[in-house]
Order: sequence, then structure tokens, then C-alpha cells
Amino acid sequence: MFFGLELSHLQIYWWVIISLLGGFLVFMFFVQGGQTLIDELSKSEVEKTMLVNSLGRKWELGFTTLVMFGGAAFAAFPLFYSTSFGGAYWAWLSILFCFILQAISYEYRKKDNNLYGSKTYEFFLKINGFLGVFLIGIAVSSFFSGSHFKLSEYNFVLWDHPLRGLELLFNPLNYLLGFALVFLSRILGAAYFMNNIKDDEIKMRCVRKIYINTFLFLPFFIAFIVWIFLKDGFFIDEQKIVSMKSNIYLLNFLNYPLFLIFFILGVLLVLAGIFQALKKCTKAIFTLGIGVILVVFNLFLSIGLGDSSFYPSISHLQSSLTLENASSSYYTLSVMSYVSLLIPFVLIYIIYSWRAMDKVKITKEEISNSDHIY
Repeated sequence: MFFGLELSHLQIYWWVIISLLGGFLVFMFFVQGGQTLIDELSKSEVEKTMLVNSLGRKWELGFTTLVMFGGAAFAAFPLFYSTSFGGAYWAWLSILFCFILQAISYEYRKKDNNLYGSKTYEFFLKINGFLGVFLIGIAVSSFFSGSHFKLSEYNFVLWDHPLRGLELLFNPLNYLLGFALVFLSRILGAAYFMNNIKDDEIKMRCVRKIYINTFLFLPFFIAFIVWIFLKDGFFIDEQKIVSMKSNIYLLNFLNYPLFLIFFILGVLLVLAGIFQALKKCTKAIFTLGIGVILVVFNLFLSIGLGDSSFYPSISHLQSSLTLENASSSYYTLSVMSYVSLLIPFVLIYIIYSWRAMDKVKITKEEISNSDHIY
């Protein structure tokens, strides 16, 4: 089946998969957002344990999605993987460190004879929730602002800054997406708690947090969209020559109206999900989730399938990465495409696990009588 496709079609197929995984990853940030809200939503140790256990049953799903995203990038676009993850390694090691802290915290927070105390691990969860999400936003923002690298004749990555990716923090415009993701994750986290925890007081506190974080999220998100639509972008002409062109990211959407339609639909669903949550609807997390996935999915599609580089270089324009020059060979993409047929089964497993874990909502009584808590 896949061996009958052309190389360009396989490249598009794999970018669609990576874009979809990116959308699911951002949706899974409800775990990180929830971690930043633990102290703000709890008034007692029992309530705090309810919140931590609610997230503890889902955090591995987000971690798995992150691993799948990296694995798909490595398999389909190894030059992108080596340039980004290998070249900007201080940035990605910082992100990895934040996620390691998360895994340690859920494992050891309530262990007997806990040497550091539960407060230490709760602080680690906040580091993962705030800093981990913020740094991922900075990294994704570089898809539009560019990075300091160039490729040698044999595609060896030469990073032109000693901070190896952390120099992205010197561009304040990259902060727009970083802060937008942090506040969005907190909205998602509060909406998730409303669905997963059966407690009226916690629900009311979640509504207030959604209200506050919506007013913080929207200015940063709108500013990010305005910035990328108005800025000069990394245009690729028919001869595959990279040059700077005004409004290229806006033109990508206008040239592919289907991307624009579903992007706008995603934004409307996010707003509808926020409205549902403010009306105390426990199903708001699912409306928000679909909206977030659509927004990220179509944003990624526009830079990969449009007339721009999806991973641009500001040090050497012609080193900028495209689907054509960053992908694996035809044979590798074909073989890995058959492996990708397992992805629907993974998604079915995630949905099944989610429903099984949420069959009984978390209550104070359940947590008080439970033998296993995080």
C-alpha cells in the first residue's frame, strides 16, 4: 500500500502524523496546568491529595505522547531531530529535566520515610507545570522566529550559539507562545478537575481559575497569531531557495483555506469550551481538547505543507529545513508507515484507559479509604 506512494506523499503523510501528535501533546498539558493549580484549588491535605491523584492517573498519557512525538520526528525527519534535539540540546535537556522531575514526584511524593517531604515533590510538579510548558512554547515558537544553526556539506549540524537553544530566551517575541501555553494549560487543568473530581467546592474554585486564566491567555495567544501573520517569514520558492517574505505564514493559511477553516473552528471550540466551563459544565474539557488539537494540528500543517520552512535558520537561510530536505529515505518512510498503522490502536487504548479510570469520580471518601495514593 505505502510502497505505491511517491516520496512527497509519504513526507506529507508523516508530517500529518507529527502535527496530530503535536495537537494531542498540547491537549495533554492539562496535567501540567493542573499541577500548577494544586495549592490554589486545595484548602486541606485531603483536597490536595484528591487533585494530585486525579492527575497521577493521567500523567503517563502525556509523557507517552511526548515520546511518540519525538519518535515520529526521529523516524520520519531525522535531520530535523538531529538539528533540533541534537543542536539545541541545552534547551531540550532543560525540558527533559522538567519531565523527569514530574515522574519522580508522582513516584515518591507519598512514599514512606520520604527524605525530602511531600512539599519538595509538589514544588517539582510546579517546575514541570510552569517551566516545562513554557520552554516547549519557546521551542515551538522558533519554528517561526528561526534558530542559530547551519548545515555542513554532509548535513552535520553546526550550532552558532554557545547556549545551544537557550538563546531563544533572548527573543521576547518567543515568550508570547510560551506564556499562552502556560495559561492555556491551566484552563485545561481546571476543566479537567471539574470533570474528574466530584466536589462542589473544588468545582467553584476551578471556575474562578478558568475565568482569570482566560483573561491572561487570550492577549498572549492573539499577540502570537498577529505576530506570525505580520512578520517576515522564511519563504521557499519553486527552486527550493529560501528567502524572507512578508506575511508568508498568513499566506500559507490563505493559500490552503482548509487549514484556515479548521484553525478557526478550533479557536471557536476553545472559546466554546471556556464558556461551557464558566457555566459549570463538566464536559468542557472535551470541547476544549478538540479545539486545542485542531488549532495546533492546522498550525503545524500550515508551516510544513505551506510555502515556508518548518524549521528555519537565521544563521544560514539555505540550511532551513523543509519536508523535502529533512526526511528519511523512501524505503524508511514506507516501512515506518506500516508501523504507523498501530497508532489508532494506541489511541483506542488511551480512550479505553481514560474511560476505565474515570468510571468512578474522585471523592473525599474514596481518597480517605484508598490504599494507593500519589
